[in-house]
Amino acid sequence: MHVLITGAGGTVGRFLAHRMLTEGHDVTSLGRAPVADMPLAFSPFDLANPVPDLPRADVLIHCALHHAPGKFRGGEGTDPDRFWRLNVDGTKALFAAAKATSCRHAVFVSSRAVYGDHRGGETLREADEPAPDTLYGEAKLAGEHQLSDLCDEAFCGIVLRTTGVYGVAPGLREHKWSGLFDSFLSGNRIEPRCGTEVHGDDLAAAVALLLKQGNTGKRFDVFNVSDLMLDRSDLLGMLASLRAVGIEVPEKSSRIPGEMDTARLRALGWKPGGVQRLQDFLNTCSPV
Repeated sequence: MHVLITGAGGTVGRFLAHRMLTEGHDVTSLGRAPVADMPLAFSPFDLANPVPDLPRADVLIHCALHHAPGKFRGGEGTDPDRFWRLNVDGTKALFAAAKATSCRHAVFVSSRAVYGDHRGGETLREADEPAPDTLYGEAKLAGEHQLSDLCDEAFCGIVLRTTGVYGVAPGLREHKWSGLFDSFLSGNRIEPRCGTEVHGDDLAAAVALLLKQGNTGKRFDVFNVSDLMLDRSDLLGMLASLRAVGIEVPEKSSRIPGEMDTARLRALGWKPGGVQRLQDFLNTCSPV
């Protein structure tokens, strides 16, 4: 298949592009510049373009997001109108352009933020009524609706409500916890936090699985993608043990987020790596 990917140069996009290449697909990066260190074709694309000119393809994977560096929630910075215009209007134009070129499948990398952060300790299921409480979550939910509205027998949509993604993406050396690990091993105080996580390779495996399944026979479908409930105390404790350092870990977080139910995806054969994959990742992290 010919697969188009927006955001292929970002952390999540690199995991997805690498998996599509290993599956034997022809992959084209849609963006403002080529991804220099990956063997991808390139086609210019900008979320600001009201009428994107896309090459013909079988699949579109959309994971690009305009946001303040290092932020998703709060990523609008001081310009929420531009954040909405690019990420919502730009996403709508992208999906419409893909359908117009006879693309058969669109995969939208959404977020657990569509459920809102107010459901601490609850189980989050795909059938739940979304209630985002951030502009980021609202933008992701709007993208879901835009894709759903376009789907028909010839154009099928898959939404992946994805949690935090960890791991070193192909072609990169840093990862989402590089700064955290550096700070911890330097003896700095770390604020308690607990979150849900999935390795980038497991997210990419979910995309590959759903494309092979043919979108489970539905015009539009939504899946949660998450693997671990992870407290920083446990994460940094594992790191300290591996490095054999006697640094005090932060206290356990008193705020437990909602846990995403992934039964629907697992029923199709998805098997994330769990704690063992986290351990393997920590084993490969270079000393800071």
